[in-house]
Amino acid sequence: MSPRDYAAGVVTERLLMMRQRLSDLAEVGEITPERLASDRLLRHAVERILTQLVTLATDINAHVAATVASVPAADPRTALSAIARAGVISESLATALRPSIGLRNVLVHEYLEIDLRQVAAAAAEAARDYAAYVRDVSAWARSGPETH
Repeated sequence: MSPRDYAAGVVTERLLMMRQRLSDLAEVGEITPERLASDRLLRHAVERILTQLVTLATDINAHVAATVASVPAADPRTALSAIARAGVISESLATALRPSIGLRNVLVHEYLEIDLRQVAAAAAEAARDYAAYVRDVSAWARSGPETH
């Protein structure tokens, strides 16, 4: 496969993994800063789910940007913008998802004190926004990327 070949399996496999992470997040129930502060295992699980959602979406975005939109995506924000311009997701969804990229970096690299209020809010936003992302990218992939 050359770098310009779209591989549906790359997208569908990651979408499946995202659905699983969203299901895991829903299973946790209401996520509050207090719960995160008092339950380290819950905090670590939620943080891991959030980072994986962003990473999986970033992988999809980079692949679609490079293969369908002909935009070599050097960074996650560029790829996100490229797939929105290509009509894979809406500009408003891309705008809603953009802050999650920064939060993922904070969580992964732990170079800032992590605000548990931010993590709790991000979990609620991820449940909503990444569910919309999965729905929109799935619909786009089913319609056939070559038609766009």
